[in-house]
Amino acid sequence: MPSARHLTAMRRDSLSRPIRLALLHEIVSSGVTVFDYGCGRGDDIDRLKRRGVDAKGWDPHHKPNVKQRPANVVNLGYVVNVVEDPIERQQTLRQAWNLARNVLVVSARLDHELDDAHVAVFGDGWLTRQGTFQKFFTHEELGDWIGAVLGEQPIAAGPGIYYVFRHADERERYLVSRFRRPVALPRSRPSDDDYKNHKQILDPLIEFVGERGRLPAVHELDETAALEDAFGSLRRAFRVVLWVTDREAWDLVRRERSVDLLVHLALARFHGRSRWSELPDELQRDVRAFYRSYKKSCEEADRLLLATGNKDAILLACRASGVGKLTPTAVYIHKSSLNDLPALLRVYEGCARALAGTVEGANVIKLFRVEPKVSYLAYPEFDKIAHPRLEEVFLCDLGAQKVRWRDYRSSRNPPILHRKEMLVSAQYPGRSKFARLTKAEEAAGLFETPETIGLRVGWDEALRAKGVHLQGHRLCRGALGDRDGLEPSSVGAVSER
Repeated sequence: MPSARHLTAMRRDSLSRPIRLALLHEIVSSGVTVFDYGCGRGDDIDRLKRRGVDAKGWDPHHKPNVKQRPANVVNLGYVVNVVEDPIERQQTLRQAWNLARNVLVVSARLDHELDDAHVAVFGDGWLTRQGTFQKFFTHEELGDWIGAVLGEQPIAAGPGIYYVFRHADERERYLVSRFRRPVALPRSRPSDDDYKNHKQILDPLIEFVGERGRLPAVHELDETAALEDAFGSLRRAFRVVLWVTDREAWDLVRRERSVDLLVHLALARFHGRSRWSELPDELQRDVRAFYRSYKKSCEEADRLLLATGNKDAILLACRASGVGKLTPTAVYIHKSSLNDLPALLRVYEGCARALAGTVEGANVIKLFRVEPKVSYLAYPEFDKIAHPRLEEVFLCDLGAQKVRWRDYRSSRNPPILHRKEMLVSAQYPGRSKFARLTKAEEAAGLFETPETIGLRVGWDEALRAKGVHLQGHRLCRGALGDRDGLEPSSVGAVSER
């Protein structure tokens, strides 16, 4: 029986992936307590403390004398995969869950991480040369196992990482936050005396309406009493805001927030839609403000979700999208443009995110137009290199409900990216530079054989055939020769010599 579990505890020079995601998703912050169950050498704890987070941890080998304590967030990071006994593995999960007041974060290694270091099958896992044990899960298997052991529906935070919420209203708040878009507030014209004299208490009202798309209830805004003293009611106070801003822009904010709510309710079906009584108070008020009744809002959400399975509807939405690179089989967008998609495509992508969670490093999203699939693509040098190489892909097969991974990092002929300006919005930094490059490459005839230039080798051959080379984001005449270490797929405008 393996007995060297402590050898699996790694030294890290950065936060672990589960903790990074928990910070990104605001599950962990300076206002909550964290307990790391099976913390290894405690690197995450030290880094969280430096961020002002109240964090402690226990480990049977490295920190056995630390008292196990309940906490708002409990992290069970890459622990269950080193426990060789399936019964003990379940007990470990339950023990960690018993300590979690609000959220349990569970992570495990995935099957694509199996490598030559694992030399022998043992039980339902593998032994390494060091005598350590590893159980490799599929992403879906891990979620199913957590749900079966705890009797709670886990939420995918990322590949191989799940959140389990103690309270339904907190789970709902988290799910809502994932699909609420940032909305630019209408600019004020501070020429009205009422606004200028009461700016300090009116600005929080402006922020609230921008966030929720509706007026606050009395208890939802700290400045309510002051606003009522000054204007008589919150509604009258907001009339001053409408006077000094653009009323039509506020109508747009309301429409955008109603769509955000519809997207959330559509995707809530994946985790079990909450009963009305389980919704947080603020979400109940959103529903009443936008759709009158929960039943009506859910019916509209279901129609939207059902449409994601309609190929014709997806094709039309892809063609109608104001952003994205349209190909015969898919539409590609940069992650920064996700919120600019039509509601139907936002739900389509949301179905994949409900399955896989947040895919770290993925900055391009591929929405398949015919097959029910969404891919998350990692181009680490998207901004730096004009034609960046693809390094990793997480494919979400919505029909099979499976997540698959592919690695291109060691490939000598990886896919590369063209026409980057089509993937981003007009406001994206560098978009004009991308567009100038594409125009120059079109003029040089580099896109005449699209079936070959999508891979690195074919692109290099096209550059040589046309007698041009790339320097940064510039396309220059003449062969590059030995390239002097320059990236052959970095580009720009044609340089006349």
